[in-house]
Amino acid sequence: MRFLPTLFSLLIACTPALAERTRLLVQSSPLAGSQYYAVAESWAEMKVGDVLTLTREPDNKHDRNAIRVEWQGRKLGYVPRAQNRAVAQAMDDGERLIARISRLSEDANPWRRVEFEVYIEL
Repeated sequence: MRFLPTLFSLLIACTPALAERTRLLVQSSPLAGSQYYAVAESWAEMKVGDVLTLTREPDNKHDRNAIRVEWQGRKLGYVPRAQNRAVAQAMDDGERLIARISRLSEDANPWRRVEFEVYIEL
């Protein structure tokens, strides 16, 4: 993912005001494991657009690319294993990532309840 800042360096150099607010969508995903964590107890308070915290768990015994997803200090679940490799690499490389809730649904399927987006700040 290190190539992204290089790719956009010309754009940013030409427009310094954009450098502070340029974001590129990296991924859109359902939240994995939400049925096991704080989604139910936080549901009434969560809103589309809320900021989420991403935390790498490289020592996670189930997945070395594991990324925990939190909302206001409450663990909600994880970035899905099938989609976490690029985000894990970007985090390991020191890239600045931002995550936000993009969709909330009262679906019976926990994989459809919370969707989130991950952006890289350039």
